[in-house]
Amino acid sequence: RNWSIMQISYLQTLMAPGEGIHKVTAMCFSPNDRRLAVCLVDRIVYLYDENGERREKFSTKPADKGPKNYVVRAMAFSPDSTRLAIAQSDNSVFVYKLGLEWGDKKSICNKFIQTSPITALVWPLSRTNEFVYGLAEGKVKVGVLKSNKPAALYSTDSYVVAL
Repeated sequence: RNWSIMQISYLQTLMAPGEGIHKVTAMCFSPNDRRLAVCLVDRIVYLYDENGERREKFSTKPADKGPKNYVVRAMAFSPDSTRLAIAQSDNSVFVYKLGLEWGDKKSICNKFIQTSPITALVWPLSRTNEFVYGLAEGKVKVGVLKSNKPAALYSTDSYVVAL
């Protein structure tokens, strides 16, 4: 057998420990390797540069006006690294336009409301205007950004755990 050995080494701490619970609920790297997005239980997305320095942060939005009683379940960058899809337990997926440069204005460019909580999310590199997400009720859908409508890919009676 020819086994490759992977060595992992500690580089730095991105977030210092704090008082109380600071659970990470989702994180992802951008395809261009320039950004790391991290979301905590406080529903704030922290953006880090390729050197591990925190550069920006923004609050996520609930599906409906009112109390923020949801959890961010998954995040995925678009293939061009300019947008970030955020899956939430309040039955919604928001797509935020981030831009390519630090300091670019952050805005919601798409919103997909579903019938059950979103549990998994991926954005394939070959699909710049489509991402795939799974629901707690067992459906797998594709979010089509140009039409702002979802399309069904697969349906089962089992909870979607990962994509």
